[in-house]
Amino acid sequence: MTNFERGDFHARIMNSFASQGAMEMLGAELTRISHGVVEIELPFDPKLTQQHGILHAGVIATGLETACTYASYTLIDTDASLLTIEFKVNLLSPGRAGRFLFRGEVTKPGSNIIVTDGRGYAMGDGPAKLIASMTGTCMVVRDREGFQG
Repeated sequence: MTNFERGDFHARIMNSFASQGAMEMLGAELTRISHGVVEIELPFDPKLTQQHGILHAGVIATGLETACTYASYTLIDTDASLLTIEFKVNLLSPGRAGRFLFRGEVTKPGSNIIVTDGRGYAMGDGPAKLIASMTGTCMVVRDREGFQG
């Protein structure tokens, strides 16, 4: 399921996401891009689990951080870029499901620093189950070699 609202940021986020080898390796896909909100979905894969067969915390953190950073991209100038400078993840429940959803939302936009919140969900036959939350901070990068929007 995809839900994309068009905007100046849409193509830029799609192109940037497509260039991320990590997202490709994980099998992740963008499923929503709108002003201040991005969602990424990921199918279950045994290669992404830890020793107990649940989704690895590093994979959860990666999905949340990526969704939150792209949510921030919806608010910045096209000539700017972003770097995550801090995040904290709370793992709330084991990642057991056929599919996972990572939603990033901008909490506090700013011209230099953007604060985000993320939520990770396990999606199965019943209602989605909250498995993780994240708060992150991105720094807006301008005029720095190697960091294009």
